[in-house]
Amino acid sequence: MLLLKNYLTYFYTINYPTFEEHLAKMELKYLFRQNIDEKYIFSNFYIPSSKSPFLKECLKVIYSGNTIEEVIEQIKENNLSYEDFKVIYIKHKKDLLSHEERLATNRAIGFAIKGKAKIHNPKITIGISNIEGQWLFGIYEKNNLHWQAHKEKPHSYSNALGVRTARALVNIAASTGENCKIIDPCCGIGTVVIEGLGLGLNIVGFEINPLIGSNVKENLKFFGYKDLITIGSIHDIKEVYDIAIVDLPYGLFSPTTLKTQTDIIKTTRRIGRKAIFVTLEDMKEHIISAGFSIVDQCHVRKGKVKRSIILAK
Repeated sequence: MLLLKNYLTYFYTINYPTFEEHLAKMELKYLFRQNIDEKYIFSNFYIPSSKSPFLKECLKVIYSGNTIEEVIEQIKENNLSYEDFKVIYIKHKKDLLSHEERLATNRAIGFAIKGKAKIHNPKITIGISNIEGQWLFGIYEKNNLHWQAHKEKPHSYSNALGVRTARALVNIAASTGENCKIIDPCCGIGTVVIEGLGLGLNIVGFEINPLIGSNVKENLKFFGYKDLITIGSIHDIKEVYDIAIVDLPYGLFSPTTLKTQTDIIKTTRRIGRKAIFVTLEDMKEHIISAGFSIVDQCHVRKGKVKRSIILAK
């Protein structure tokens, strides 16, 4: 395993339901710049564990060894000391240790560290795990799930994208580059825009329906975000953005036509250097006809609804 200076590496555990597996793997591929084959991943650069809805935990690895004794020896050699610390064992899909062995490991690590342990409300949490034949020791970080608060919007619609899906989409979009300009030109109730703002991204939204647009503005205000919503049509947008995230209208609650959808796709080509399309029908032919090339795609389900997610440039 590749070991780096300072933190040797970053070890993440991954969690996703079956119906979101393809979306999770697509998002994490663009975050970590590597394919995801297991429910864990090593990275030579740091991604906050709360950035993705599919990251469970992060271990910032300080020491590694072939045996737990090797790790303990490094702790003692360096006189590692923490006050009010807690040790936890990080379980993963390929973990072979029994519950008793994990507890014994935690105790052994705890005794090796100088300082006072504190089980409840520790100042720092230490993680230990055995993966691929190596023991890893370091600073533990858990996904704080703060983004789940965005589910409690004042206004929401049953056909809107879920928060997890929206968060994954903006992470994929942001992989275009630092400070990339993102637009959701058919933003609906604002789920994508809210997740983008929650991640500190440069994102704005357009909504053609004045009533829905007003509700989006209230949603942003509720979470303390600046009003970055324009009530207007995608076809009136003059500026060009690095990437557009477009959840195509599909007529579940209001009528739409194929022409309406294809016109939106064509305008997206004009306003976006890249695009992420969310569709219910197979729209790949129309996306290509508008001048896009398809880079990647996956499917995600919400109840009985199956959506296609297409990354195009």
